[in-house]
Amino acid sequence: MSRAASGSAVLDDRAGEARLILAGDWTLAHHAMLLRQVEALRARIDARVKVDAGELGSLDTAGAALLLRLLGSDRVRTLVDSDSGLSDGRWALLAAVDGAMAERSVPPAPRKGSAIGDVLAHVGEAVAVFGRHAVDLLGFVGLTLSAMLRVGVRPTRWRLTSLVANLEQTGLYAVPIVALLTFLVGAVVAFLGATVLADFGASVFTVNLVAFSFLREFGVLLTAILVAGRTASAYTAQIGSMRANEEVDAIRALGLDPVELLVLPRMWALLLALPMLTFIAMISGILGGMLVCVFSLGIPVSMFLSIIANDVGVSHFIVGMAKAPVFAFLIALIGCMEGFKVSGSAQSVGEHTTSSVVQSIFVVIVVNAIAALICMEMGW
Repeated sequence: MSRAASGSAVLDDRAGEARLILAGDWTLAHHAMLLRQVEALRARIDARVKVDAGELGSLDTAGAALLLRLLGSDRVRTLVDSDSGLSDGRWALLAAVDGAMAERSVPPAPRKGSAIGDVLAHVGEAVAVFGRHAVDLLGFVGLTLSAMLRVGVRPTRWRLTSLVANLEQTGLYAVPIVALLTFLVGAVVAFLGATVLADFGASVFTVNLVAFSFLREFGVLLTAILVAGRTASAYTAQIGSMRANEEVDAIRALGLDPVELLVLPRMWALLLALPMLTFIAMISGILGGMLVCVFSLGIPVSMFLSIIANDVGVSHFIVGMAKAPVFAFLIALIGCMEGFKVSGSAQSVGEHTTSSVVQSIFVVIVVNAIAALICMEMGW
């Protein structure tokens, strides 16, 4: 009785014919003991050994796996047609376990690659990721524009309270940092211009350098980069936290449009705030350069202002201001889009917040470079 309860595998070759006698319960409870017997007998089992399973007791999936380990898949398939004493039900269990074990994929051996191949693979992955981001951005642009057209003709659906709150956050609270940064950069540009132009006896043209650079490029570019780091990250974190807390799903369950509620107020706020911040940045940068010209070069304030009025056209100011709404639109879209991509974890919020800042700054610099080329070719 104890033999039948514990399970065993015995190789009997006393009658001149090798027979493998399977007896007892081949179950999970006796797995450790049966595994030792199986490992000891595996090397001695060949095609000439007959299998006698007439005394086999209970059999579960653990025992079936051990039998397959002992006999092999090919040998088990032949047992049903032999006089092994194995019933149809147990053979079906062995066949099912054999099929499940065969489906387990064996990981392929790591392929040895070359350094050039690895570099090209990384480049290909980066291009694929860039393409996916570009397609996602274009799709989100279309979604936002359709929501703008749908809501724009219905003033009752304008969310003025949310617009004013976002305008305060993105515009008013950003004035000190924008003004301080551009003031210091304007002073640095004036110092560099005075140092270089002094060798040519043209220090007075430092005024033109400061005015041109801040009206056309530095004013809007520095402001957009600051807003990209400050506001795009805030938009992504806010919407991402709502995604993690399933608040966006609740908005959809109420029959409301998340784009209309969350994206449009933020986008309109940034469209209004960034041109105003750009104007402040232009004035602050020119003031920083003016202080350097007054105290380092001895150029009077009246002369500084007259040079700007006579030599710097309004077109430079228009070019700089025209880029501000474009940058605001792209920054707001990227920040909101990355927020909607957040999954339900704090790590995802951090990853997409970082991604939104990087993408926004990258897009701003690329679009500014393209705009500079276009203006140069058009003679503006």
